[in-house]
Amino acid sequence: MLSPPTENHIVTEPALIRVASIPAAHPYVRAITDAQRVRVLPDPAVAGAPADVWWPPVALTSQWLDAHGADFDVLHVHFGLESFSADDLREALETAHRLGRPVVYTVHDLENPQLVDQRHYRELLDVIIPSADHLITLTSTAAEEIGRRWHRSSRVLAHPTLLDGAAAPERAVDETLRIGIHLRDLRPNIAAERAVRAAVDAAALLAQTGRAVEFEVLMHESIRDAAAAARVTAAADAHPAVRVRRTPRLSDAGIDAWIGGLDLFVLPYLHGTHSGWVELCYDLGVPVAGTDVGHISSQHPDDFFVIDLDDPQTLVEAVALASDARAASPRASVVDRRRAERVAEREGVRDAHARLYATACAEISTAASA
Repeated sequence: MLSPPTENHIVTEPALIRVASIPAAHPYVRAITDAQRVRVLPDPAVAGAPADVWWPPVALTSQWLDAHGADFDVLHVHFGLESFSADDLREALETAHRLGRPVVYTVHDLENPQLVDQRHYRELLDVIIPSADHLITLTSTAAEEIGRRWHRSSRVLAHPTLLDGAAAPERAVDETLRIGIHLRDLRPNIAAERAVRAAVDAAALLAQTGRAVEFEVLMHESIRDAAAAARVTAAADAHPAVRVRRTPRLSDAGIDAWIGGLDLFVLPYLHGTHSGWVELCYDLGVPVAGTDVGHISSQHPDDFFVIDLDDPQTLVEAVALASDARAASPRASVVDRRRAERVAEREGVRDAHARLYATACAEISTAASA
């Protein structure tokens, strides 16, 4: 008796959704990408720039989009708008739509931290926010602002952790509270001198209470304004508990180690919307004292103390709250608990992005068929 013929079942994997991300080589983009379902195209080379430079983003030009329309399924814009005029940006978005490619825009910045005058950047937002097929932002309060200003709804997806499985630096507990301020290269949205003067005044007030503190102010060796850097250093000289340390740009591991050795991180922003520093501090169990700017305090409100740089008593109170938090729970247990939560959150964010891309592609296909 012959055996029945066996059936050959051919299993095909679903095709990856190809995303032209602006930019591609950014830690945030890697964190939101489900590599099993999504393929992010590499950043095109920028003429005359080193290989690791993605700006101005070539892939957000109508010429590149026209030439590579068959290579991607979704255009997802994150950063780099300021490189273009409003007309150039409008032309690029119209090109993507003419090619039948949906546009997703993650509204990280309602104010550009690299700029002082925001007028041009606001013109760019007035182009892309009404034009994008789908909007994402990081906090519910930012979504509310987008709704008020442009009458568009946004999908709120939390900023995922950028840390992987490496062990978090453990803070050696002693009597001295360590407070850090990173001024980077003195970019326009950092109130560098005011922050250092606030630290000096707070250190003096804290000394009167007998609380031992050290304020360490980091500043890059390469800075935008040498005169401002000199004023920062001079201001710190007014109190021995405040010191400025000039460093090369730290590696990610170096930043993790430095923040992990703090009890409080001070974020002295003049303007901005969201902050990756707040996310990193949360992952490392370090509370943040920051100015009430944009929607930064909404990212992790229980770990964020609002301060006024012109009122050092607010910084003193933040230091006291950070001291209480240190006493209440060991850093290692906080970090371990958060790591598990944040890894699970990141998986959810990746899934949400992959689903949104698929939905956006399906909507475009349906519209084209109709």
